[in-house]
Amino acid sequence: MDAVFQALGHPTRRILLEELAADNDQTLFQLTVGLINTHHLAISRQAVTKHLAILREAGLVTASSRGRTTVHHLDPAPLAAAREWLTRFAQSTTTKEES
Repeated sequence: MDAVFQALGHPTRRILLEELAADNDQTLFQLTVGLINTHHLAISRQAVTKHLAILREAGLVTASSRGRTTVHHLDPAPLAAAREWLTRFAQSTTTKEES
């Protein structure tokens, strides 16, 4: 779970996850163009590659090969543990406010 929170700690990585959630199975080129055109970020392909590596280490993104092209996929499963952990605090706060 620490790797998930670390990965989510950078705004560019959160945007990459949003891009993959909106349109899964994207290439490095497609993701880079999306960040530049849609989100107006000045970012290189190398920087996107580094961010994707951190997302892969956290288990949030997987990659597969299609010929000579690598396609990136969102894997939301690691977010479940983080969501459960955060929900405990949200419920605790709600319970205290209602008392």
